[in-house]
Amino acid sequence: MEYLTHIMILAMIYAILAISLDLLVGRTGFLSIAHAAFYGLGAYTSALLAVKCGAGFLVGVLAGMGFACVVSFVVSLPSLRLHDDYFVIATFGFQMILFSIFNNWMNLTRGPLGIPGIPHPAIFGWQVNSHWDFLLLAGIFAAFAYFVVHRISSSPFGRVLHAIREDEVFAKALGKNTLRFKVTAFAVSAALAATAGSLYAHYISYIDPTSFTVMESILVISMVIIGGADSAWGPLIGAVVLVALPEALRLVGMPSSVAANLRQIFYGALLVVMMMFRSRGLVGRYSFGR
Repeated sequence: MEYLTHIMILAMIYAILAISLDLLVGRTGFLSIAHAAFYGLGAYTSALLAVKCGAGFLVGVLAGMGFACVVSFVVSLPSLRLHDDYFVIATFGFQMILFSIFNNWMNLTRGPLGIPGIPHPAIFGWQVNSHWDFLLLAGIFAAFAYFVVHRISSSPFGRVLHAIREDEVFAKALGKNTLRFKVTAFAVSAALAATAGSLYAHYISYIDPTSFTVMESILVISMVIIGGADSAWGPLIGAVVLVALPEALRLVGMPSSVAANLRQIFYGALLVVMMMFRSRGLVGRYSFGR
């Protein structure tokens, strides 16, 4: 039962990542490969504050969100002036830069050694120790991410984002400062990804750079594509599918080394099939095939 609860917690954490990325990919139409970088920023900020300064969980979460927002402005102001493949390349470069910082700044991040001993969350006297407590906390964070993205999407701000996705030139012709809208959406997406990182760090109690590679960004993108972009439930469904189903390979007695490779094959094959035959994803409204 604890193993199943563990899988559900990971699914909730990845759901936060997928929902936050959907704000940028599905609602605004910009494909970013830097989401794992903001995920890592939240994790490292929260972990360092907890381990070195004794800061509480909520302080670490808020600090991670704020730091991710600041970094997102630095990245997005020049990057969002680019379009299509050039924007993807710019975010890929940022992802590699931040991974190198995580991996080489020994005095701060301890590099490949990682940061151990991250305490479990304590929120207003609530000690989050058991798997069920973590599942409840992760569910609250996922519901918060869903609420924020849903409220933004259904607001006049969200309608401008949809207009940018469909025809940015037309949105500019209507007098909208599209760069401001894109930068704001990028910042909100980064902040929500940072909350997932903080939650992950305090749940696992140990982080290292291998959890925040470009492959992690691609995995989150796959969740959005498979579940369906610009959809209320698409990112959540994609997260559950790509976290839960590959774990079934462990239940058939397959060696872990073989199962790990088959999981990668499963991700790639499913992504290719979805892009070829259902580019809107399982329940999505935005087609990547365009």
